Amino acid sequence: MSATATTRRLMPAEITAMKGRAPVVCLTAYTTPVARLADASCDVLLVGDSLGMVLHGLPSTLGVTMEMMILHGQAVARGSERALIVIDMPFGSYEEGPAQAFRNAARLMAETGAGAVKLEGGQHMAETIAFLTARGIPVMAHIGLTPQSVNTLGGYKVQGRGHDAARLRADALSVAAAGAFAVVLEKVPAALAAQVSRELAIPTIGIGAGVDCDGQVLVIDDMLGLFTDFRPKFVKRYAELGAQAAEAIAAYAAEVRSRAFPAPEHAFADEVKK
Repeated sequence: MSATATTRRLMPAEITAMKGRAPVVCLTAYTTPVARLADASCDVLLVGDSLGMVLHGLPSTLGVTMEMMILHGQAVARGSERALIVIDMPFGSYEEGPAQAFRNAARLMAETGAGAVKLEGGQHMAETIAFLTARGIPVMAHIGLTPQSVNTLGGYKVQGRGHDAARLRADALSVAAAGAFAVVLEKVPAALAAQVSRELAIPTIGIGAGVDCDGQVLVIDDMLGLFTDFRPKFVKRYAELGAQAAEAIAAYAAEVRSRAFPAPEHAFADEVKK
């Protein structure tokens, strides 16, 4: 479904205005059915490049393309009408410089209907964030653990511990000053995330960053338990749909093999002749 005259999508400025008023609720969404389920409860639906790992079986987010992001962004737009849609800029689509970032961000928004883009990086991305926001493209920043930089970070490690805290604070202040309307803090010590949240005028959206952030985001497949063998420390399972699905599939297979399914009520009779 698309936005209607009676239901208006939230805008980036409204998410910023939630700072200090109400926690921002964010989940990832990659498909139309999931967007329909999440739209009523979420302020932000993030079409994350995590879709490469979650849906396509890639080993990291680095192989995600613009075409993949557009395809899934369009699907989420068709399934939602209230939440702000934020779409990730994939690896290689913005790092070259502000002009490249603008071309690709404009394409993502124009072809999907997303209301904002998200990009990874702190101080070194401030110029690009300022360039985009000055040209009408709202930006959600992403600092701390930035999955597109996993090779240079040396893995999926907590960021901002010890002497690295000053660097993370500087990243946060830089992206806020550049015009980001919100910033994701991923895998950051809770006390540091709380300090950053107090210092910034824009909302912080935590993922593995403690309760004092201004909002929270999770990968929806993680919180629904669709992966039975993947349990990050920062994820709370609100359901175990993966195990339930496996049981249902096994029951279906058993009934097909025993010819218990389809039963007479699942079949069509011959046309009754008068």
